Amino acid sequence: MKKNKKVVLAFSGGLDTSYCAIHLAKEKGYEVYTVAVNTGGFDEAEQKKLAQKASDLGIENHVCIDVEQEFYEKGIKYLLFGNVLKNHTYPLSVSAERVFQAVAIAEYAKKIGADAIAHGSTGAGNDQVRFDLIFNVLAPDMEIITPIRDMKLSREEEVDFLKKHGVEKEWAKAQYSINKGLWGTSVGGAETLTSHKTLPEEAWPTQIVKSDELKVELDFKKGELIGINGKKHDPVKAIKMLDKLAAPYGIGRDIHVGDTIIGIKGRVGFEAAAPLIMIKAHQLLEKHVLGKWQLYWKDQLGEWYGMLMHEGQFLDPVMRDIEAFLENTQQKVTGKLIVKLQPKNFELIGIESEFDLMQSKHGQYGEMNQGWSGDDVKGFTKILANATLIQQSVQNND
Repeated sequence: MKKNKKVVLAFSGGLDTSYCAIHLAKEKGYEVYTVAVNTGGFDEAEQKKLAQKASDLGIENHVCIDVEQEFYEKGIKYLLFGNVLKNHTYPLSVSAERVFQAVAIAEYAKKIGADAIAHGSTGAGNDQVRFDLIFNVLAPDMEIITPIRDMKLSREEEVDFLKKHGVEKEWAKAQYSINKGLWGTSVGGAETLTSHKTLPEEAWPTQIVKSDELKVELDFKKGELIGINGKKHDPVKAIKMLDKLAAPYGIGRDIHVGDTIIGIKGRVGFEAAAPLIMIKAHQLLEKHVLGKWQLYWKDQLGEWYGMLMHEGQFLDPVMRDIEAFLENTQQKVTGKLIVKLQPKNFELIGIESEFDLMQSKHGQYGEMNQGWSGDDVKGFTKILANATLIQQSVQNND
């Protein structure tokens, strides 16, 4: 007797992936394996709830793959090293984690010998490209099935289909869509579909309950956050602890406007207290310990790294090249940052580092120097002016 083909379905438990699960099993005859991938957004209770949702749909094979540590080591770490904020605003909270979810799903599909991979993306956003791109690289021989996108299904059609197959559930659309991960939480709603409205207070996952000022000390070692307030932690735990301290102040909230991979403008709210504080603190520390050309080229390559990550190009070999550069720049990025937290704002007070270049014995900005004389500066500036002087004299005779 011929066995049914296996399909691995990226599963969130929502309407779209629930439809896909039933459609693939009942109408297409696949043996469906549902997979959820934890990039820092699922606790144990949420993982159990997802497994129950899959079971309720008749799915016998469900797994939750935890890639939180890998997400940090192979992704977040380099986003921090590169001080990546897309359009100077967004720390790639969701776009980066989608890449790691897709990689985990593709690897799992190969492990079980699946014939196809499916996801519930529509044809309107970035995720469809990110998932398809990773699957095409890592599992090129597997079919990619996207029922919602291909069939252009309406919400009502999906609900009617599920009811027809005995899935009686309240599928009322949530007013706001929330996607939580280790590197931040995205928030989408009616307001983010406009260009002029902001999200109301109740839309934010973390409410503002702190009003007092709080000073926090952050310890960085070779570019990584490894301690808070004098206590050492592994970087993943440190991120969570900083977020727990800062998010109740309403820090890290913003709305990002950017260009999608498919060429249309997109707008999304996010809260990312720890990522924004860490990036700005890390950047300040770098200003003290790195040279100007290191800082310049880091800015260029960090921008490229973030753009390629956002567009799902994580597997391109150039990403490993940029990572090698970024990691090499972090050898002296060690020290303490003092940050003051207050409602909806944080202030970088200053740094302490044994590698601080402001400690130079040769001179202090605006003060006396020990490394050169006034005549040295006169000769230096005369030579420095020479190229411009020649161009002015030769070309500006009119």
